[in-house]
Amino acid sequence: MYTGSCLCGQVQFEISGKIDDIVCCHCSQCRRAQGSAFATNANVNSTDFRFTQGEDLLTKYKNNDKGDKYFCSRCGSPMMAKIHATPDKIRIRLGTIIDDIVERPTAHIFASSKANWEEICGDLPQFEERG
Repeated sequence: MYTGSCLCGQVQFEISGKIDDIVCCHCSQCRRAQGSAFATNANVNSTDFRFTQGEDLLTKYKNNDKGDKYFCSRCGSPMMAKIHATPDKIRIRLGTIIDDIVERPTAHIFASSKANWEEICGDLPQFEERG
């Protein structure tokens, strides 16, 4: 079981299953949405995810025809995304999880789109696209 929240703690959630497909995304959209060099995102089964507080405080941004991103309307924390092609999954922002995570990232994606000031370190594979 994992627990998580936004920065202000008004939106809280639990994940009862495993976290899957953890990647560090360097695309320009993720960089802008996170305000950082990359976003670390992971899939969880929709049936394993539930809000314990503050779901009504989420605001939705229609990113494109592929999916929607959700943020806390109080503190602005990016929380998750829902991709229309995979309605049984929630794409969680790993930084919102409070507990130590057992699973590990598997790759850097959209590495060619990384910020020019960033240097990708480590041994994870790097892909030009989703991989």
